[in-house]
Amino acid sequence: MLFGLIFICTRISQIITLIPPVGMLSWFVKKFNDANILTPDDILVLFIVTVLALGWALLTLLYYSRSSHNGMFISFVDLCFLGGLIAGIVYLRKIQYADCQDPSVDSIWYNHIHNVGIPGYSWPVRKPCAMLKASWAFAIMNTVFFAVTALAAWSHGDSVVVEERVVRHRSSHHSHRRRRSRSNSQSYYSSRRGYV
Repeated sequence: MLFGLIFICTRISQIITLIPPVGMLSWFVKKFNDANILTPDDILVLFIVTVLALGWALLTLLYYSRSSHNGMFISFVDLCFLGGLIAGIVYLRKIQYADCQDPSVDSIWYNHIHNVGIPGYSWPVRKPCAMLKASWAFAIMNTVFFAVTALAAWSHGDSVVVEERVVRHRSSHHSHRRRRSRSNSQSYYSSRRGYV
């Protein structure tokens, strides 16, 4: 019960903290698409992982009754998303050194945007820097959240399997006792018929 509550609360926290980076990174993807330019890998990797992670978090929260029976599988997928988020954080790691109040042209995020020659480039420099830094921070938060939900799903799923086995064992043991008592009573009555 406790692990189920931890799983649900952490899933809700994941959804709340995944929506902002999906929105901010989709702004970048749209800008690059409108300019008919490939989105840089350091933005695109984190965008794809956060979109998929948000969909997974919503799906497992909506179908929680089913997901509690598939704890091992959910734990495995959560660990895969944990790895994907770590990869996105590593790709975008140089944003941590950017000063968004006075970003320099030497910053990696600015070089990717400035050197591609986007037609009609008129982005305020501070906005993309702050958005990328916030997305990076949200991704770090979600690595912790996915580790917690993976552990909770594994623990909760394991207890559900054990409970089902105990219930099945008890019901089969109970039905076995019924069969034995029926066979004993039938043999008693059949033996009495033999004497009459």
